[in-house]
Amino acid sequence: MSTTIRLNDSTLRDGSHAVRHQYTTDQVRRVVRALDDAHVEMIEVTHGDGLGGSTFNYGFSRTDELDLIEAAVDEARHAKIAALLLPGVGTIADLKEAALRGVSVVRIATHCSEADVAIQHFQAAREMGLETGGFLMLSHRLAPAELAAQARIMVDAGCECVFVVDSAGHLIMEQAADRVRAVLDEVGGDAEVGFHGHQNLSFGVANSLLAVREGATQVDGTLYGLGAGAGNAPLEVLATVFDRLGMDIGGVDVTGLQNAAEEVLRPMVERLPMMDRGSIVQGQMGVYNSFLFHAERASQRYGVPAQDILREIGRRGYVGGQEDMLIDVAVELQNKSLSLAVS
Repeated sequence: MSTTIRLNDSTLRDGSHAVRHQYTTDQVRRVVRALDDAHVEMIEVTHGDGLGGSTFNYGFSRTDELDLIEAAVDEARHAKIAALLLPGVGTIADLKEAALRGVSVVRIATHCSEADVAIQHFQAAREMGLETGGFLMLSHRLAPAELAAQARIMVDAGCECVFVVDSAGHLIMEQAADRVRAVLDEVGGDAEVGFHGHQNLSFGVANSLLAVREGATQVDGTLYGLGAGAGNAPLEVLATVFDRLGMDIGGVDVTGLQNAAEEVLRPMVERLPMMDRGSIVQGQMGVYNSFLFHAERASQRYGVPAQDILREIGRRGYVGGQEDMLIDVAVELQNKSLSLAVS
């Protein structure tokens, strides 16, 4: 008997980065309706940076994320509505309010080496009766065995599925597979393992397939690949590939997802993510994908090429939450350029 692979949709969370967090309740309802009709089991809805992410540093939402969550819960007939929480950005109080609005799943995200900052959040979520997932972001920054040790911290705290998260689209084939295998060897039997891929170097779908072959049972994607950087693994492509290979995807309607991407989401989006120079540099240097628009804005303000800013923050190893540091890098590069011009 084949293992059922759960395809999770993050169009209304990770995809929020690509639309600068400007979703409306009507748009959320239309996307949720299409995904629900296609039998997607879990739909994630929040600001791109999770609960509490609507701030000056990360970008303000057009519509309060709790109102978006409430609209999604009201629209879904079968799907579970999930929220993302980054400790330090969102709080347990935010999580409680999201649960009151109807969220039944929370995914708690930390930098890959800082799983311990989420212990109290997992414990609180389980006490609320929520399904829990854990995101180990920028998973390429740790070797497989080290990543597995962080996964163990999450599972011991109450995480039911640990996700190897390729936040920069940096992992290539065995690099993804080896991390999934190491995490599964550590927590298998106690928790599931999932994979969350991005397309910066065009390996999001391939890495997701390899993750499943190594034992991952949950895989994330977004309609049309909408997301930070070059975008996420496209959910409609994941479903098509897995179905073509005879994998059990839990009754997801492949044609329905293809239609949802083309007919529902595509008309809403002015700019789709692509593998352009900036996002390729992110994948090359292992740069957190939500930095792309921040780098582009700093480039316009200070006259420094965005790709140079991204390369420099890659060399410095910045992580999610340090978006404000891009300004410092841009100013330094501008001053260096002016000094060279004078000399």
